[in-house]
Amino acid sequence: MAEVDRLTVTGGVSTIILMENAGAEVAREIGRRWSPGRAAVLCGTGGNGGDGFVAARHLSEAGWTVRVASLGRVDDLAGATRHHAELWRGRIEPLAAAALEDADLVVDALFGAGLDRPLDGASLEILTAVAKRRIPVVAIDVPSGVMGDSGASLGAVQAALTVTFFRKKPGHLLLPGKKLCGELRVADIGMPPAVLAEVSPDTFENGPEHWLAELPRPEDDGNKFTRGHALVCGGYPTTGAARMAARAAARAGAGLTTVVVPSVALPIYAGALTSIMVRAVETSDEFDELIKDPRLTAFLLGPGAGVGEETRLRALALLATGRATLLDADALTSFRENPSALDQAIKGPCVLTPHDGEFARIFDPSGDKLSRARRAARRSGAIIVLKGADTVVAAPDGRAVINANAPAALATAGAGDVLGGIILGLLAQGMEPFLAAAAGVWLHGAAAVAFGPGLIAEDLPDLLPGVFRQLENRRLGDDHKPADAIRCIRRRGSPTGAAGAIKHYGRDDT
Repeated sequence: MAEVDRLTVTGGVSTIILMENAGAEVAREIGRRWSPGRAAVLCGTGGNGGDGFVAARHLSEAGWTVRVASLGRVDDLAGATRHHAELWRGRIEPLAAAALEDADLVVDALFGAGLDRPLDGASLEILTAVAKRRIPVVAIDVPSGVMGDSGASLGAVQAALTVTFFRKKPGHLLLPGKKLCGELRVADIGMPPAVLAEVSPDTFENGPEHWLAELPRPEDDGNKFTRGHALVCGGYPTTGAARMAARAAARAGAGLTTVVVPSVALPIYAGALTSIMVRAVETSDEFDELIKDPRLTAFLLGPGAGVGEETRLRALALLATGRATLLDADALTSFRENPSALDQAIKGPCVLTPHDGEFARIFDPSGDKLSRARRAARRSGAIIVLKGADTVVAAPDGRAVINANAPAALATAGAGDVLGGIILGLLAQGMEPFLAAAAGVWLHGAAAVAFGPGLIAEDLPDLLPGVFRQLENRRLGDDHKPADAIRCIRRRGSPTGAAGAIKHYGRDDT
């Protein structure tokens, strides 16, 4: 974002104008949610503080009674921040709890996303007082004390609303920053979107725009074999995890799904699964012979597999095929004594889906979530899906997406097994592993959102058709809008017709 700022200014938009636009947007968002009352605006000495001085002026003009408290004297400020501080016609108080007297709302304009040290001194004292008095907070850019690149908290307090600019930052989506931001709004303050091409970001918020075009869909001339064959390794006596994963793989579109199980477990799996095939395998030789079948296009090992040498050897055998392999849960933990053996075995497309505990057993757990996932992906050569309410999907080449659509209802036993099955189903159909992992995580969250409270893991696979239907409608809508707009213009045959089409379909689409 620092580079975006620089390029924007170089392109002819002054910092003074950007700051004016930012503060005005903050005041506008406040006006949409609160009636005029008494506001305390807390300003730092940098650009964030400048945004605060502008917001204070616009709030005052909108009928608010505004008190401004600053970390520094106006004479000590510089550049655009000083310019806007001098435009404020009211008193500027020292930053102290007295500024909070009778406040109905606090605007936090102390520090932006670049803060890299814990809050201390007057800033910490006043924000602690804000939290103690339970005054609603509107944060500019990020709540002061939240690190923009990691979401880590260095003393931040909960905001009711955060207004940021141009694009979200990782700290808006990664915990605890995600929670501390409250409602998040991204405002347009005049930064040209074209600068994105120059800064070349490699971190994205997960969403269909990144992978929808590559999402597998049935072809008119296809059949069950062309849609891929997913193999799930089922365990015993824990059988539910693999059964849910297999159903999810089938619902995600795999043309065939097979669960391979010990003979003793065959009646359990066969009695619970109908369209999914169940095959009994006893020895490692039988297993090795089975996975030689080239018609099997993707493998899943881990859910309910049990931790131990047998699971480790099966994982190595699957990876040796060079075909798409997803390892989860017990399959990962089985390498805790020798994690490098897992790295060395990964030669083909591979997805690893650990939660934090499993991750710490085989990878370096230090650092923020985004950095940890990227580091693990580089080391292993696999796609890493580091699960949680802020799941990160990272590729060895540095690309990463942060998923933000997972509801709290997903904190239920077996949800991770279903996620593995969804990704498996996409891999089986030939989807590129990074995109398959990103799509699977988003689909998982969207299915949970569709169900709502009371969700259990078994509900998730049967919710996928509705999510796929919505995505297909979206795809068709995106494909048809420009053509429909042109037909609309031609049919009306006038500039008025064109204007009507633009109004209906959107200027950019037309």
